[in-house]
Amino acid sequence: MIISTAQGESFNTDTDLTASERHVLQKLILWEPMAPTLQDFRKKKEEALRKGWNNSGPVNESPALRSIIRDLEKKVSIRLKGRDFFE
Repeated sequence: MIISTAQGESFNTDTDLTASERHVLQKLILWEPMAPTLQDFRKKKEEALRKGWNNSGPVNESPALRSIIRDLEKKVSIRLKGRDFFE
């Protein structure tokens, strides 16, 4: 899968991420639209990185994964700001 960030970066998850990183990213992509706060999203990120794939242990966050996660965090922030605006 190709992921493009708002900053114009593109990443091929097959070649730019390890299998463990892809697993963490899948969790975070699913969590992004549901996170009630940015802090909760970041807690999920830390938990996923700490536990790893099937509790296999910590996953090192590569620069590619870090950029993708930073983009997901921005999406969470934008979504939450929009929600506050309409409430």
